[in-house]
Amino acid sequence: MEKKKRLEEVDGRLQQHLVLLLAIVLGFLIMDPFDMSPVGGHDFRPVKNDIAPYDQVMESWPADNLSRLGLGNLEHVDKVFGPESLEFDPLGNGPYTGMADGRIVKWAGEGRGWVTFALVSRDWSEKLCMTGKDSTTYKQWKMEALCGRPLGLRFDKSSGNLYIADAYYGLMVVGPDGGLATPLSTHMGGEPILFANDLDIHSNGSIFFTDTSQKYNRVNHFFIMLEGEASGRLLRYDPPTKSTHIVLDGLAFPNGVQLSKDESFLLFTETTNCRLMKLWLKGEKKGKVELVANLPGFPDNIRINEQGQFWVAIDCCRTKAQEILTNNPWMRSVYFRLPFQMRYLARIMGMKMYSVISLFDEQGKILDVLEDKEGVVMKLVSEVREANGMLWIGTVAHNHIATLPYP
Repeated sequence: MEKKKRLEEVDGRLQQHLVLLLAIVLGFLIMDPFDMSPVGGHDFRPVKNDIAPYDQVMESWPADNLSRLGLGNLEHVDKVFGPESLEFDPLGNGPYTGMADGRIVKWAGEGRGWVTFALVSRDWSEKLCMTGKDSTTYKQWKMEALCGRPLGLRFDKSSGNLYIADAYYGLMVVGPDGGLATPLSTHMGGEPILFANDLDIHSNGSIFFTDTSQKYNRVNHFFIMLEGEASGRLLRYDPPTKSTHIVLDGLAFPNGVQLSKDESFLLFTETTNCRLMKLWLKGEKKGKVELVANLPGFPDNIRINEQGQFWVAIDCCRTKAQEILTNNPWMRSVYFRLPFQMRYLARIMGMKMYSVISLFDEQGKILDVLEDKEGVVMKLVSEVREANGMLWIGTVAHNHIATLPYP
């Protein structure tokens, strides 16, 4: 009996030591002393997000059971690199797109293909910046601040000037003949604009554009969402005074921008909070911000069609596991300090990247939803542009565009 008691005591002490050892190992991993985790080397301080409950959003979200977006065609494979925004000039020529190597290029037809139209950096060089298919990999990231990363594009229909939101060089403009773009707004309140993202042009000449974060730049954009930080802003540049003003601040990854047809309101997306928002510019509600729609995934750009309806590009989709992390910042602080690559941590949460595009009317009613659940055509979608009976679909992370006849 006494021998059995001693064995039990030894076994108990062994279990205590194992628990202590596991606690020490877990604590060591959480401290991440060798910066082996996805957030290693960063001042990572997660906060709670203002995001609608997963079940509430998914119960009312219409599904595209035919996966119609997957019927689209891949175009210009390995000819364009990270074409986020697609734009046509006032004469209907194009498309034009900004690329991951810092260039803005124009489709000049089958004979000439894609030609360089504009650059955002006077330090741009073919040797340093033009890395082909590698442009959309991490290999290019260390060069982005030098080469530039043009994101949102808009033509001014009256002047033919092309306005550019570059992630590193801020708000810029280039004339109808292209060339080196001129900076318009690079600082706000004495501090550099860290992450210009998208823009739209008001008929009075003012330009609304998003500054996604005051903490992280484009290379580190994942940390904005993982942390949930809300230092983003909607800004307005006024050409007559050459001044920039804060329209809204405290936004969680403000991204796409689109004025309504009558310019009574402006829509913008908050990527981290998975929602489409409205800012009233006229009428009794002037200055008020309203929720238009909670979304099943992470929205990027918004573009209007000729009927005054709005296409929203969404990278899908939220999951139940991801919602638990979203609502518990301390869990994120632990989880993303584990020494595993982000793609593996995302899989554990059930994240599977595919694309959804949605069409909204002015009241926020969903008119259509197109999905590519298998990621056949688009695993990551940045913008949808409706033109000439076709949807033109851009992607910030891949080397092609997609087209789909519509309706």
